[in-house]
Amino acid sequence: MTTSSWVIPWTCGSMAEVKQQHSLLVRMGLWSDNHAVSGILSFCSLSKQGDIDYALKLFTTLPNPDTFLYNTLFKAFPSHSLLFYSHMLQQSLIPNTFTFPSLLRACNSYPEAKQLHAHVFKFGLGHDTFALNNLIHVYLAFRSFHDATRVFSTMPHPNVVSWTTLVSGYSQWGLVDRAFRLFQLMPCKNSVSWNAMIAAFVKTNRFPEAFALFRRMRMEKVPLDSFLAATMLSACTAVAALDQGKWIHGYVERTGIVLDSKLASAIVDMYCKCGCLDKAFQLFCGFKVRGVSSWNCMIGGFAMHGKGKEAIRLFKEMEEEAVLVPDAITFVNLLTACAHSGMVEEGRYYFDYMVHIHGIEPTKEHYGCMVDLFARAGQLEEAKKVIDEMPMSPDATVLGALLGACRIHGNLELGEELGKRVIELDPGNSGRYVILGNIYASCGKWEQVARVRKMMDDRGVKKEPGVSIIEMEGVVNEFVAGGKDHPLAEAIYAKVYEMLESIRLIGYVPDTDGLLHDLVEEERENPLFYHSEKLAIAYGLLKTKWGETLRVTKNLRVCKDCHQASKFVSKVYDCDIIIRDTNRFHHFSKGECSCQDYW
Repeated sequence: MTTSSWVIPWTCGSMAEVKQQHSLLVRMGLWSDNHAVSGILSFCSLSKQGDIDYALKLFTTLPNPDTFLYNTLFKAFPSHSLLFYSHMLQQSLIPNTFTFPSLLRACNSYPEAKQLHAHVFKFGLGHDTFALNNLIHVYLAFRSFHDATRVFSTMPHPNVVSWTTLVSGYSQWGLVDRAFRLFQLMPCKNSVSWNAMIAAFVKTNRFPEAFALFRRMRMEKVPLDSFLAATMLSACTAVAALDQGKWIHGYVERTGIVLDSKLASAIVDMYCKCGCLDKAFQLFCGFKVRGVSSWNCMIGGFAMHGKGKEAIRLFKEMEEEAVLVPDAITFVNLLTACAHSGMVEEGRYYFDYMVHIHGIEPTKEHYGCMVDLFARAGQLEEAKKVIDEMPMSPDATVLGALLGACRIHGNLELGEELGKRVIELDPGNSGRYVILGNIYASCGKWEQVARVRKMMDDRGVKKEPGVSIIEMEGVVNEFVAGGKDHPLAEAIYAKVYEMLESIRLIGYVPDTDGLLHDLVEEERENPLFYHSEKLAIAYGLLKTKWGETLRVTKNLRVCKDCHQASKFVSKVYDCDIIIRDTNRFHHFSKGECSCQDYW
């Protein structure tokens, strides 16, 4: 048997088979033949069934390893690849096309990247697109935009990967507008290019632009792949664009895109966060393979909708299947479900269960859930005890959960103490100032209210405007509190007036307690008319038939007045209204809310 006819053992299924073939090579005197051992080295170093230590021992026995074998090592040992490269050069071996991509990806510093850049040209690979694309990638990873652009500009024939690497790199550092200008100039785009640009818009919360680009992509008949579908589903999830999400889900089913764990989780998450909990659960139950992320999404969906008992039931089912082990995220979702459902004792139980049965060390998120659990239930001292006994310093999120409860339950002393701590921890968050100011206002301490406002002004902190989103006929409509930019603004405001007049007749009285203003009653009432969710609901009533469900997403916690008004609207207009705020879902139907005023 000659070396050239030797079968490279990539088809081996285990290290035992590889070792048999290796021993045969030794007996045949081919142990030092680079070509003969290359397959063994590749299997040991790059296969999941391989043995990285065995690969290294094998390599050290070779008297004259060639460039191909070194390239294999670069892929297998990225942290040591530059050291191996140095040894390779000492043996006067010449790098080839496959050498530098692995080396460049292993760079730990900008100077290393510059040295390798010089070697690319020294060894005559200055026009190799594969190497240059990786150079662009590594320069962008070190935020060297000038070097990345210079490499790109010297390429005689940049391909779609070259362009996409630039687009992704600029997006990575938040230069989305610059990335989009490059995207527009691309002579040829593939699904990866579209995904990179759409993902950039999604990650920076520029959802209207993401949807506009997605529509353009569909017009150009670019097929979706699993990555792009998952990206767009996350955008649909963020703004509750149910119609778009349904279309993407249908496309996945029609075209046979492989439903991996990530995509399955994205679909479940989309339906949960667009208010279609039953649909999400139906799909979840139908999945043949359910990863931990899918279980977590479904348990989290029950949590957001205030379905604590259902979340616990599903968690127990997850444990009974004994295929997957719950992780830290599972328990964050489970504890959140208990908090949103007022299940205090169950929350205590599962916190201890997580630690003692599953051995999961609690993080800030878990402690935050426990603070929220007690705070929502009015057990402020218990919540404070959790904070005091945390093994790490509480952050603004943990303290903020208790601060909000102090406002609701009227604990001025504790609220004042926490408010000052939270503001110092998170000085740029307007919501922190507003809650503290509202605590003072509820007690009539207007001098302190003025001080909070002055502090905001001095620090340049602006109150975050309320923004609500409603999807109608496949178009995402955004409303800002008091805004009149919508083309149908005049009709919408007329509908708001009609809506409020109608619900007054059955007992609606504006709740002005939540406003941070020392104004006369009539002036305090007017801003409530124009809260963003009221504008979105009015628009929904204008555009739908009698009795259809309205789905609204808000960027802030829904206020008491809008919560009360939504109840009355659902009764007068005989429609279901589903509002998703920063905390949870509210299902309004026939004058009642699913949260039972516990939010």
